[in-house]
Amino acid sequence: MTDRGDDDTPDLPPELEQLLRGLTGGEVDPQLASMVQGMGLDKVDPQMLQMVMGQVQAMFAAPPSDTAVDATVATDIARKTVASAGDALAGEADRRAAAEAVQVADLWLAGATDLDSPGLRGTAWSRAEWVEATMPVWAGLVEPVAEGVSDAVAAVLERQLGDLPEGAVPPAMAGMMDQAAPMLRRMHGSMFSMQLGQGVGRLAGEVLTGCEVSLPLVTPPEVVLMPAAVRELAEGLEVDEAQTRLFLAVREVARVRLFHAVPWLAPALLAAVRDYAGDITIDTEGIEEAVRSIDPADPQAVQEALQGRMFAPQHSPAQQAALARLETVLALVEGWVDVVAGRACEAHLPAASALGEAVRRRRATGGPAEKAFGALVGLELRPRRLRDAANLFRALEDSGGAGARDAAWRHPDLAPSTADLDDPLGYVERSQDTGGDDLDAELDALLRGESGDEGRG
Repeated sequence: MTDRGDDDTPDLPPELEQLLRGLTGGEVDPQLASMVQGMGLDKVDPQMLQMVMGQVQAMFAAPPSDTAVDATVATDIARKTVASAGDALAGEADRRAAAEAVQVADLWLAGATDLDSPGLRGTAWSRAEWVEATMPVWAGLVEPVAEGVSDAVAAVLERQLGDLPEGAVPPAMAGMMDQAAPMLRRMHGSMFSMQLGQGVGRLAGEVLTGCEVSLPLVTPPEVVLMPAAVRELAEGLEVDEAQTRLFLAVREVARVRLFHAVPWLAPALLAAVRDYAGDITIDTEGIEEAVRSIDPADPQAVQEALQGRMFAPQHSPAQQAALARLETVLALVEGWVDVVAGRACEAHLPAASALGEAVRRRRATGGPAEKAFGALVGLELRPRRLRDAANLFRALEDSGGAGARDAAWRHPDLAPSTADLDDPLGYVERSQDTGGDDLDAELDALLRGESGDEGRG
């Protein structure tokens, strides 16, 4: 123990004293030392303390970040998550089987829809490869939530410090808190990034294809199948693996064709998720309660608080409306895929009906990974009204063939709305009442900004 020449300053382990000197930039303030001792930090294992000291100093020294989410940290956590559950690179046989399935699926879909995406290439990925390829999209989607949480936590801490009586905070600690503000933001960003990594890692263990969650996560011309998940589904349903692979390939190719042929769809979906996340109201009262309840000497309590109300966004009526709009678009995508894939497979795959029902049930209920991701951002990527959307597209197809069904995607303002899912026959009638020439005229008017019909899509 070093002699500080001040009998009022508690004795602290050298590692802890070095940490406090580094944080305050000078001598150890007696009040600050007493607070640290009262928290029990002087009894922490020296090796653990040395590790914590290095991490804290690294946080202080790290340059400011332009983003609240660290995609590198999230990717690392996600990769470790999939590795712990078992993962392996796809073998040559799996890659060849995926390429052949996508080629066949493309041919079958040519007879079911005119929406095309030339030059598609089928491939098989491991879960880790899916994580690496899709993480940039996930990080961009949850960035608004991470920023909101970090800002809310910082505001709560500042308010609590401001409410303390004068002199309650040692001068050295007050100066340290000023330096710590950027560190706290990085710390919250790191925790959020870890949660994101866990959510995406678990999701990687469940997805059957690259874009199964109805978001454009994989860049064309790649059409991705996940061989391990495909095998698990086939075994669980007691269906031939080759049939299962072909059926899923048809659905994935249909999604890729749709995203390619409808240029407004992919940006609209990603923007809807970001807007939803950006408008979430953070429960600052819950955060403040969590901060007050934390016992810094109890790591388990800290972990529970940070994973509980601190990161639980509250939905306002506006957010509920935004969620309904987003779920409508997700349902329209999967409903269209359902109908088109069914048409493409019905003459070729004996198990198409059973596989279709299994996939619909799977998407309607959602898995544990999807629920975990929903807890992170307050959003479950589940097309709750998939059956309603599929019924609407079937009704369009019955009334005017595949052309009428696919014409619903011509413009976002002409696409079915939430209300149209409640009244699909009404939407079909309105579509029939609008002839080809009139429809072109209406579309031209929309593009010129002359339409008075608001709030569709």
